[in-house]
Amino acid sequence: MKLLEVNSVKQEDQFIQVAVQLYKNNPYWIRPLDQDIRSVFDPAKNVLAKNKDAFMRWILKDDQGRSIGRIAVFINPKTVNKDKNYSVGGVGFFECINDEEAANKLFDAAKEWLQAKDIEAMEGPINFGERDKFWGLLVEGYKKEPNYLANYHFSYYKTLFEAYGFHCYFNQFTFSSLIDIKLPPEYIIKAEKILAQAEFEFKHIKVKELDTFVEDFSEIYNKAWAKHLGVAPMSPRKVRKLFNSLKPVLDEKTAWFGYFKGQPIAFFVMIPEMNQIFKYINGKLNLRGKLIFLYHKLLQKNTKLLGVIFGVIPEFDGKGVSNAITLTVKNALANYKNYKSVEMQGIGDFNPAMIKFILKAGPNKKSKVHTTYRYLFDRNRSFERMPFKQSERKDKPLLNTEKA
Repeated sequence: MKLLEVNSVKQEDQFIQVAVQLYKNNPYWIRPLDQDIRSVFDPAKNVLAKNKDAFMRWILKDDQGRSIGRIAVFINPKTVNKDKNYSVGGVGFFECINDEEAANKLFDAAKEWLQAKDIEAMEGPINFGERDKFWGLLVEGYKKEPNYLANYHFSYYKTLFEAYGFHCYFNQFTFSSLIDIKLPPEYIIKAEKILAQAEFEFKHIKVKELDTFVEDFSEIYNKAWAKHLGVAPMSPRKVRKLFNSLKPVLDEKTAWFGYFKGQPIAFFVMIPEMNQIFKYINGKLNLRGKLIFLYHKLLQKNTKLLGVIFGVIPEFDGKGVSNAITLTVKNALANYKNYKSVEMQGIGDFNPAMIKFILKAGPNKKSKVHTTYRYLFDRNRSFERMPFKQSERKDKPLLNTEKA
């Protein structure tokens, strides 16, 4: 076996094709858009990639010259030292045949690259950037199609990671629910108490007023989410870039913001689940792909909404604002007959309050689990999972990782 560094457009194509060949007979895998994979390592699209020394990619070849695996390794300067105990780099975009020796060769290459840069641990599989895409190893939900920008993996990947010595750092759950389920009466009562107060306002996003919502999103996100380990703050510039990328698929009345006396305090952003359309274009959003996309969009093939992010700033957490914005969104969706279901993904097991909130909202079913693994280079060092919020820490996790 031989490792080949990716340092040309042709090799980048081969990097993408590794997954295409591995999953070609898998009925559930949906090929990610080539442009989405490329953009992660494109300095014009990802500011982190402007530093060429911050990442490396390899393709693993067998003795016959066939591609049998791939991996990327990277250092995010915004999160590398967020864990005060040691520095952490990342590995991602891992794909491999079911062979422990091959997997170990890829993991070894990443470890050695990071150690040479004085990094003390690696986390993966994660994205070279934000947690909003390509994050975590799929460990449950193999017989379900992946959502747009979410990882899909073979079941044996879990064995490959754990056999090498990776440990679960945290799990992220995806919850599925039908749109037309009714919220519990006590849930509605709490929501209506907030909605009855004139100081509170809830409104959906308007593309024509995007700059205002960009600023509001950044403020809420940095208060509600950036406090978590490994989550970098988002500047208005970065949020604007995110919103601009969502414009082609954004449905204004599925993205909502909450305000108290005019100040942003909460958001609940959903978008149509685009893999329901992208599965028809085989990864290539060229002219033909765009025409296919428009055709299926006009036919309203999107029957599922994807919860991109939900958050309430700490000052209003647990005071009914979550209930109020959820009820507001639910009432708005009553007029959208083409949407039948919704999936909320990325709900961390380190956030038991959010899990409890989702479960109280109705019959939400855990449909997928993604695990973020961590590997300490000093094998004598004690490993600890990501801490729960201190005020909500439980002796036992609220959910186990057995199949729902």
